[in-house]
Amino acid sequence: MRDPRLTERRNPRTATIDIASSLEIVDLMSAEDAAVPAAVARAREPIARTIDLIEAAFRAGGRLFYVGAGTSGRLGVLDASECPPTFGSAPEMVQGIIAGGLPALVKSVEGAEDDLNAGISAIDERRVNDKDVVVGVAASGTTPFVRAALGRAQTLGAATVFLSCTEPPQLLADTCDVCITVPVGPEVVTGSTRLKSGTATKLVLNLLTTGAMIRLGKTYGNLMVDLQVRNQKLADRGERIVMEVGGVERDAARAALEQAGGRVRTAIVMLRLSLDRAEADRRITEAGGRLRTILGDPPPVEHA
Repeated sequence: MRDPRLTERRNPRTATIDIASSLEIVDLMSAEDAAVPAAVARAREPIARTIDLIEAAFRAGGRLFYVGAGTSGRLGVLDASECPPTFGSAPEMVQGIIAGGLPALVKSVEGAEDDLNAGISAIDERRVNDKDVVVGVAASGTTPFVRAALGRAQTLGAATVFLSCTEPPQLLADTCDVCITVPVGPEVVTGSTRLKSGTATKLVLNLLTTGAMIRLGKTYGNLMVDLQVRNQKLADRGERIVMEVGGVERDAARAALEQAGGRVRTAIVMLRLSLDRAEADRRITEAGGRLRTILGDPPPVEHA
């Protein structure tokens, strides 16, 4: 009997991949991967609805949780961990929950994805409530840990979203606020959802957090104005952004950043409007974080 899950079916295009040359393997896998972005684009409407849910949660003081096992869990933790340095968000604002806990990030924890009680406990331990959004990520659509976590989150009043690469179980389709389904087709190696399904998942998670953060005013045009200056690369980027938007040289940009406590957005408002740090922060809060509301359009992009 053929498995109803699309991710578990055999791919006829790669049935002879075991006798392919290295170059043929590259070509076969690249051809399969090329279809992934289009599959993600076809899910644009539920992805956009999820961005709206996350933005609303953030504005109400809520949090975003990703819940997954294996590759899906690792991708959720990865996306969550990259939000603070990119968008200046508090670490608790976006959190990744992986079946098996931290050890599962680097090594498979056998049986963790089947532990229903652990899925429930993970939600309870983080005191999930009706201000939060919980996104369950399960490429095959059937991970018990994820389903249990979503069910518990629903009883606590949280908004719930299910992301999968095959049709979701009817119960989740009926009970989740949004279902994002990205059917990328059978994998190159049957059932290996770290491949096309993993790529699709990463693209969707990029869209969710980046979209929500943009809606919160974390960018000015496409400039990363709320990054955290925590290493030399980010310090250089922050200074260059302040230079471009503030119309000053590097020394002035660096001084403004120091006065602004390393916060790029605050430094820009201080420079452009000749304000002190407290007043600049007040204006930013009043504008809901959006620099365009305070300063108008950002500088045009200089074409090479």
